[in-house]
Amino acid sequence: MYPLGKQFEVDLSKAQTDEKCIFKGKKYRISVLTERLVRLEYSESGKFVDAPSQLVKNRYLGFPEFQVKQDTKFLEITTKYFHLTYVKEAPFTGSKVDPMKNLKISLTTGTRDNDRDWYYGHPEVKNYGGNMMAKDISTSRRNNRGLYSIDGFASFNDSNSLLYASDGTLYNREKESADIYVFMYYKDFDKALLDYFHLTGMPALIPRYALGNWWSKNYTYTDKEVLALANNFERRKIPLSVILLDKDWHYRNIGEMKELKTGFTFNKDLFPNPQDTIYKLHEKNIRLGLRVDPTGGFYPHEQFYQQACQYLGIENSKIILFDPLNPKLMDVYFKLFLHPLEGLGVDFFWSDYQAEANPYKLSAYNRMMYQDAGRNPAKRSLHLSRNALMAGHLYPVLYAGSNEISWETLKDVAFSNLNAANIGVSWWSHNIGGNHGGVEESELYIRFVELGCFSPIFRIHGARGKYYKKEPWIWDIKTETIASDYMRFRHRLIPYLYTEAYKYYSEGKVLVEPFYHKYPWVYDDSSYKFQYFFGDSLLICPILTKKDTTMNRTIQRFFIPDGIWYEFKTGKKFLGNKKYVSFFTEEEYPVFARSGAIIPLSNKSDRNNIGLPTDLEVHIFPGVSNIYTLYEDDGLTSLYKEGFYLKTDFDYNYLQNNYTLIIRSTEGKSGIVPERRNYRIRFRNTKQADDLDAHFNDEKIPLTSYVEDNDFVVELQNVPTIGQLTINCKGRDIEIDAVRVMNEDINSILMDLQINTYLKEQIAEIMFDTENTISKKRIAIRKLKKKGLSREYMKLFLKLLEYIGEI
Repeated sequence: MYPLGKQFEVDLSKAQTDEKCIFKGKKYRISVLTERLVRLEYSESGKFVDAPSQLVKNRYLGFPEFQVKQDTKFLEITTKYFHLTYVKEAPFTGSKVDPMKNLKISLTTGTRDNDRDWYYGHPEVKNYGGNMMAKDISTSRRNNRGLYSIDGFASFNDSNSLLYASDGTLYNREKESADIYVFMYYKDFDKALLDYFHLTGMPALIPRYALGNWWSKNYTYTDKEVLALANNFERRKIPLSVILLDKDWHYRNIGEMKELKTGFTFNKDLFPNPQDTIYKLHEKNIRLGLRVDPTGGFYPHEQFYQQACQYLGIENSKIILFDPLNPKLMDVYFKLFLHPLEGLGVDFFWSDYQAEANPYKLSAYNRMMYQDAGRNPAKRSLHLSRNALMAGHLYPVLYAGSNEISWETLKDVAFSNLNAANIGVSWWSHNIGGNHGGVEESELYIRFVELGCFSPIFRIHGARGKYYKKEPWIWDIKTETIASDYMRFRHRLIPYLYTEAYKYYSEGKVLVEPFYHKYPWVYDDSSYKFQYFFGDSLLICPILTKKDTTMNRTIQRFFIPDGIWYEFKTGKKFLGNKKYVSFFTEEEYPVFARSGAIIPLSNKSDRNNIGLPTDLEVHIFPGVSNIYTLYEDDGLTSLYKEGFYLKTDFDYNYLQNNYTLIIRSTEGKSGIVPERRNYRIRFRNTKQADDLDAHFNDEKIPLTSYVEDNDFVVELQNVPTIGQLTINCKGRDIEIDAVRVMNEDINSILMDLQINTYLKEQIAEIMFDTENTISKKRIAIRKLKKKGLSREYMKLFLKLLEYIGEI
């Protein structure tokens, strides 16, 4: 085969299973990969696959514990999780009516009935899917099967994917053979997901800049307009990490060819000196991505078209057709069409190659694009693309497709982020705000930006048209202020997000974990099904509906999980395992931190720089002791694989009247992070400490402290990052027990309403009366009609009394 390069080579040795875990006959082979995972193969020819496939890279997962019983006719395999029975040499068949026919796998944990049995051809209707295809693809493959199912099992059919040769080229496997992976995990989904990652490959670690704010619009930008856009963000102190150029950066109208989607040469009328433009963006710490779509092939007007024809032996003036399975053509694609763009400074590509009819081609394309982008260790791979098959976590970031501007889309985006976790994908990217059609509403835009702030990737994208309002400053001052503040906070979250990205890469912990993974009952309850854990420490209950216009707030129901949680902004305490109703203005969003949570934030929110911060603000929530490990590396190269990183422990020892925080570097190398740092430690819900000191190693160091809102803040300047910093706070009753009270919410609503002040006082007297029942309060509110309370406001307070009754 044609040699593509070392970056595409595949290790074949990891694809073979330990012989001690394999049971086979003339036509079947069954491999026990883990206690939860079994591979089933059937081939009439007796030929089985030991090569890596587009889905599976590693079949050597150790030697699990299992027991075997077999004779000449039957095979039984039992592990902690499953019991497999098979009639030897029989084709894989089975049914709901007769699941014992030839092949069956039963869970050995939990109930033992037919609902806990997997058989060949099982419909798996309780599988929750996994966002396989982009939302703008109209196909039954769009929401294909995922790994999470309330059955406690799931299967993937790998019978049709292509196989890898050692040089990274692909070839077809034998037809009419079955190759199936069955996960039997009962309620241990986390372990099954880790098995899946070991089987397919651990997730990739994305560049640090990808966690910032992205901007894209289907607009014909010139070089001056791109730089003006960057300046507009900078002038308003809104951080920006990435600019994506859509279709129009290249030549699109050549002779009779109009609106070309494919192109690889900068339009010199728009970008006379693209290298200089990119250099100026880089000076502002903004990365540039280009949209490319090779579907239409390569045209004669491209800068290196003639060299491509000569290399491929094609006559000039012919369109060079694209095929990602042609290694020589892909070599030309990279070296003559993409590498020159990278040479100009382009940071990564947004591929809109779809190959709807052949997802295996799309999968091959995505892998090659990602591997080629990382061919140089000095540059970490990033590739925005459509998803094709399982194992999309290997080639981030995945593009969810275009979407309409609507409240329904907002809800769909929120749920898609959750379902992506069902196939182990964290880096799923939606168009924040929707990108076409619909009605541009201030409230909808705000809620989209807020959801985007707590999404895996924050990427605003607008369709072509002057009436799409994506820039925050196009809106009224209130909308601009709220959107800008959340974009700034997103940028400040990067230290936390990057540490979670590392956990995803190293431990297989998804960034967005659906609430229904831990609390399955919420899946069927629209009030709570959209909640999710955002990393280890945060809970997000997204607002997806319009506000009540009378109270000018959104009525939000949410469920707080076990333990004690604190509203991030106000610090109000919420007791766990309980349902709540609350009311949120457009500035507010339901974000909660668990007791003992330690959240590191960059303390410079108005800078584009996503490098390692010299100023770090650390929020520490009371209640329990905790150790948080901050992970840092250069964020741009692959040197982290060679040990060039630093882990720093934040060891919080909690006693009610005595807090100790120890910050110490624990693993990695010096020289990775800034030599010295300024710290702002924010002890949440804490009063002024009576006794406070700080030491670096054994030496006492100066500090400043003050109370801000309900937080006790300690600031330290110019502290070395290698060594141990110890802060100790003592005092009587220093923790503020800020339990959330419904009366505070109602009082806030009452304060904002345009009602006669005397009437407000009478309403408050009724609403906050601790002696009367809810029913008596309803009667009292109705009587206020005679004193001028409008029907509209009467309905509002009667509704609020209903919510009080729910608590």
